[in-house]
Amino acid sequence: MKKFKYFLLSALFVTAGVFAQEQEKPERKPGHVNINKFRQLYNEFSTPNMFRTGSGAPGPEYYQQQADYKMDLVLNDDKASLSGFETITYTNNSPDELKYLWVQLDQNMRAKDSKTPLIESSGTQKLQPAANFSKTYMEESLERGFNIQQVSDVNGKPLPHMINGTMMRVELPKPMNTGDKFSFQIKWWYNINNHVAEGGRSGYEYFEESDNKIYVMAQFYPRMAVYNDVEGWQNSQFFGRDEFALPFGNFEVNITVPDDHVLDGTGRLTNRSDVFSKEMMKRFEKAKKSYDEPVEIVTQKEAEAAAKKKSKGTKTWKLYAENVRDFGWTSSRMHIWDMMAVKIGDKSVMAVSLYPPEANPLWGDWSTKTVASTLISYSRMTFDYPYHKAISVSAPMGMEYPMICYNFGRPDADGNIPKRVRYGMQGVIIHEVGHNFFPMIVNSDERQWTWMDEGLNTFVQYVAERDFAKLYPDALAEGDTDFPARRGPADKIVPYMSTDQDYLAPIMSKGLNTYQFGNNAYAKPATGLNILRETIMGRELFDYAFKEYSKRWMFKHPTPEDFFRTMEDASAMDLDWFWRGWFYTTDYTDIGVKEVKKMYVTDAPKEIVENIASRNGIKVEDIPPLVYMVEEGSDEFNEALRNKSTLENAPTLKEYLMDNFSAEERKNIKSPKYIYNVTFEKPGGLVMPLIVEYKYADGTKKRETYPAEIWRHNDKEVSKSIASEKEIVSITVDPDLETADIDTSNNSWPKEVKQSKFDQFKSKN
Repeated sequence: MKKFKYFLLSALFVTAGVFAQEQEKPERKPGHVNINKFRQLYNEFSTPNMFRTGSGAPGPEYYQQQADYKMDLVLNDDKASLSGFETITYTNNSPDELKYLWVQLDQNMRAKDSKTPLIESSGTQKLQPAANFSKTYMEESLERGFNIQQVSDVNGKPLPHMINGTMMRVELPKPMNTGDKFSFQIKWWYNINNHVAEGGRSGYEYFEESDNKIYVMAQFYPRMAVYNDVEGWQNSQFFGRDEFALPFGNFEVNITVPDDHVLDGTGRLTNRSDVFSKEMMKRFEKAKKSYDEPVEIVTQKEAEAAAKKKSKGTKTWKLYAENVRDFGWTSSRMHIWDMMAVKIGDKSVMAVSLYPPEANPLWGDWSTKTVASTLISYSRMTFDYPYHKAISVSAPMGMEYPMICYNFGRPDADGNIPKRVRYGMQGVIIHEVGHNFFPMIVNSDERQWTWMDEGLNTFVQYVAERDFAKLYPDALAEGDTDFPARRGPADKIVPYMSTDQDYLAPIMSKGLNTYQFGNNAYAKPATGLNILRETIMGRELFDYAFKEYSKRWMFKHPTPEDFFRTMEDASAMDLDWFWRGWFYTTDYTDIGVKEVKKMYVTDAPKEIVENIASRNGIKVEDIPPLVYMVEEGSDEFNEALRNKSTLENAPTLKEYLMDNFSAEERKNIKSPKYIYNVTFEKPGGLVMPLIVEYKYADGTKKRETYPAEIWRHNDKEVSKSIASEKEIVSITVDPDLETADIDTSNNSWPKEVKQSKFDQFKSKN
C-alpha cells in the first residue's frame, strides 16, 4: 500500500502540472543550440584517428620524423662570431610524399630585413629613456642573422633553396617516400649578439672589467622544422616570442674554442680525457660519488686566473647526444664548474652548474642543489629523468634546452643577496631545469601552444618549489618557512582574471597573439592545473592521470587534445566543462550566497491534503502524509502565529513521516531542529565546485564541497535544503580561496561589511 500511495501522489502532482501548462498556454519560443556548459567538447576537439586516439594516447599509426646532425663549429672569441658546417640526415617516417624540406633560421629574427620590429605598434613617446631613443632613432642595425654560404647534397652538389624570413625551403632532388632518408649540408656563419644589450634567447654577456665574455649558445644552427599528422609542416615564422617546434634526433657536435675556455652542453663529452687536466679528472670522479655537496671541477681561483691570461690556442670539445630535440652549449674562460650526483630511479644523474666569480656565493651554495632537487620532484610527478646530466648556467636570462639551461640571479656589486634575488634565482633554475621534461621530452609545439610547455612546467615548478623548501630548509631566507609562490595558488590569478575583457585572450591562443603573455601562457594554465589537483580531482587522481600523460608522450609530439583526453581517460572524470571554461574562454569565477531562509514545519498540510483529495475525488487516507514548511518572518509564518496554530504545537517532521516506515526504519528517523533553504548564486561565467563552510552557534564548523555538476541545470543559481541539529550562524563560500573567485564580497552570510581603504586608513590614524 505504501508504494501505491507514493505512486498516486506523484501522479497527482504531475497531472496538476500538466493541467496548469494547458491552461496557461505559454508563448511558443524558437529552439536554441546547446550552450550548456557541461556539453562535450566534440566541436572543439579534432576527431580521433589512427594517429591519435580518443583516449589521448598515440594511435597505432602514430609517426614522427627524425633529424640527425653532425656539426663542426668554430667560435671566434675576438670577433664574437660563430661559423659552422653541418650535415643533416632527415628520415621520412610519415605516410606522405615530401617534395621539399623546411629549415628554421631563427637568427634571422635579428637580421636587418627582419619583420619582427614591423609587427609591433609603436607610437612616438613624448618622454622616454635616452637609451630607447638612441636605439629607435639613431643607431644603425647591427649585422646579424645567418649568412648561408652553402646548401648542397653530401657530394657538394648545390640544392635549390629559398629563404623566407626565418624559414628556408630546401628542394629535394626527388620526392621522399615513407622510410626514405636524405642527407644534405649547410655551411653558415653569423655574428653573435650581445644578449644583455641587444636582447635575445642566447648570445654572449660581456664583462668590461676583465674584457671577457660568457657565451650561452642556442638557435645557433639551421634546424629542421617539424612535419606531423596535425598540420603538416610547422613552418610558422619566428618573431621572437613563440618558441620552437623541433623533431628528435641524434647530435654529433665538435666545438672549437679558445683552449682556456671551459665548455659544456647537450650530450656526453666524448673526449673528456683530451680536454680535462688530470686534476679535473680526479675531481670529476669524486663528483660522481658525491650526493650531498657539489664538487668543484674548476675552482673560483682557477677561473679568475684564466680570465686574466687569455690564451691564443684552441681546443675542440666533442659532444654526442641521442634522442634530443635541440642542442645548446656554453663556453667561457670565466666559468667556475661544479657537479654532484643525484639518485633518480635506479641510476645516478649529474647535477651541474657553471657560473662566473660574480655569481658567488649564491651560485656555489645553491645552483647545483636546486638542480638536484628539481630532478627529484619532476621525476616523481612525471617519469624518471632519462638523460645523464642537467646543467644550470649563470646568465642574465632564463632559457632552456636539452640537458642545459641559462638562469639569472647574482649578488649585487657589494656581495649582498636580497631575498628577491635568492628566490628569483632558485625559482628560475627550478623552472628552466623543469623544461627538460616539458617540452624537451614531452615535445609539444611551443610555436603554436605556448601553454603546453610553459603552463604545465610552471604548475610542476610550483610543486617542486614546495619540495625544495622541505629538502633544503636552510635555502630559505631568514624567517621564511616555505618558498614564496608567485604562480600556482588560485588567489594569485585573481587580478589577471578581473581585468578588462578587451585585453584578455583564451589560453587556447597562439602565444604570439595573446595579451599579457606571462599570465596567459604561464600563470593561468598553471593555476588551473593546481585547482584541478587540489580542489576538483584530488591529488591521487590528478597525479596518476598527469603521470600517465607524461609517460604516454615521452619523446613524442602531443597536442592539447591529447592532454585533455588523457587526463579524463586516466581518472574517470568528465572535465570538458573545465577545459572549455578555463582554457577556451576568458570567463571568471564569481560564486556567492544569495539568500538564506530559516524554515519551520506547520500543520497546514491538513488543509492542503483535503483540497487535493476533494479535487481528485479520492480519500484523504489514500494520500501519504505531506510536510509543509514556512519561512521565518513570512506572511504564512505570521498568520500561523496569529491563528494560534503555533509552530511549537505543529506536528514534527518525524510525526509526519512515521506512518510510512517500518518499526526498524523508525529507529533511525531524526527530527532536525533547524531547516534552512540556502540559495547560492553564480554571477561569474566559470563553472566551479561549490565549496561551503557552515559555522554553528556552538563554534563548530562543517565543510561541504558540492561538485561542479550542481550547476548543470541552472547556471545562475542553485538552492540547497539544509537540515541541522545545530543552529547555523554563518555560511562562507570558498573559505580558502581555492577557485580564483574575483569578488568575495558576496561569499558570506551574514554579509561581511568591509571597510573601504579610506576608512581603514582613518582607523589607523
